[in-house]
Amino acid sequence: MARKDLLDIVSLDRGEIVDLLDQAIPFKDLFTRSVKKVPALKGKTVLMLFYEPSTRTLSSFEVAAKRLSADVTVFDVPRSSVTKGESVRDTIDTLQAMRADYIVVRHRLSGQPAAIARQTGASVINAGDGAHAHPTQALLDAFTLREVYPELERKRVLIMGDILHSRVARSTSTIFKKLGVEVAFLGPGSLVPKQGPQDIPRFTNYEEAMKWKPDAVYLLRVQKERMSAPFFPSDREYHNLYGITDERLRQLAGEGTYIMHPGPINRGVELCDAVLDYERCLISQQVENGIAARMAVLYGLKPQTP
Repeated sequence: MARKDLLDIVSLDRGEIVDLLDQAIPFKDLFTRSVKKVPALKGKTVLMLFYEPSTRTLSSFEVAAKRLSADVTVFDVPRSSVTKGESVRDTIDTLQAMRADYIVVRHRLSGQPAAIARQTGASVINAGDGAHAHPTQALLDAFTLREVYPELERKRVLIMGDILHSRVARSTSTIFKKLGVEVAFLGPGSLVPKQGPQDIPRFTNYEEAMKWKPDAVYLLRVQKERMSAPFFPSDREYHNLYGITDERLRQLAGEGTYIMHPGPINRGVELCDAVLDYERCLISQQVENGIAARMAVLYGLKPQTP
């Protein structure tokens, strides 16, 4: 992949996506070996710049970089001069002295990773910006689905939940569409945007969505931290109308439907506890595959650092 940065999925063509997914396969194979590191990025430096909280993405990138033998620096934003009013631009100017080869950025403002990419020769990887994009989540989702369905063409994925505020919904629906997967949205009318691709069906009723016969349902967390007002009456009502209840899980099991979720999980809201023990639940597999997919991204990008 002859790119300096990974900022979104929209700008990737199908060939680039498939190359990254193919590259992730041998990296995942490393997990089963006694020696889990390769010297591919030995001598390179990866800087983690997270302006928003993260557990899975941050730790996944850190593990991925170390398994490629890169040096990793986690920039502690809460203890930095950012708290004194330092701008992102000034922070990047300061960090240039570290000669980082890769900068992994998460920010609450859409477009901030792209702005940083224009400022530095390091390869910038978008680890989530506002409600805009989360490209490595989309890659690991596609990689996970391809493990259970090697031929993705015409498979159906129903993305359920808070689509309005979700960068995951945007990036994952885009990558699935580029790979020939049919995608539909389900959620409360207030959380399913009416604008967007016209070839994505939009449902507000669970039973109606199930008639569409999805091969996998992809659950999204309700992002209350991005809501200025309540978008539905209560968590209990949301769970009953749009969550995977025990009864719905039995129905999905009867259909052989896979279940996915990007995390973190809200038990009793988007899913019941029993989902985590369901044999076709892919959530743990997604976490594991996040390391392989991010190794492939780091390996494939071409920094322009001296």
